Amino acid sequence: MADVAASKSFYETIAPHARLRLADDAPDRVRFAGAGGSFSLVRGAPTENLHMAFPTDDDGDVQRFHQAATDAGYASKGLPGERARYHPGYYAAYVLDPDGNNIEVVNHHLG
Repeated sequence: MADVAASKSFYETIAPHARLRLADDAPDRVRFAGAGGSFSLVRGAPTENLHMAFPTDDDGDVQRFHQAATDAGYASKGLPGERARYHPGYYAAYVLDPDGNNIEVVNHHLG
């Protein structure tokens, strides 16, 4: 992360819609956790061209994620909608985090 505080702010903005929670918070390292595991934001050279997806079973989470992120000034990389090219029922939205990584919330509609 080029700026841990800026990235923390982004992930705090999307956390409720990506089913994440702030797990650890220090000036040079922040960790978010969800049902599928956790990830850390650490000071250093930013990761480039990362695509990270967070699953949900609610299309409303996808819509709220995109709305919250774009309302906060983050760039949209794809409006909420079905992406049948991946599989029927693949409903997702994409935004860019402060380092330019593509962040997605997706409902696979698998069950």
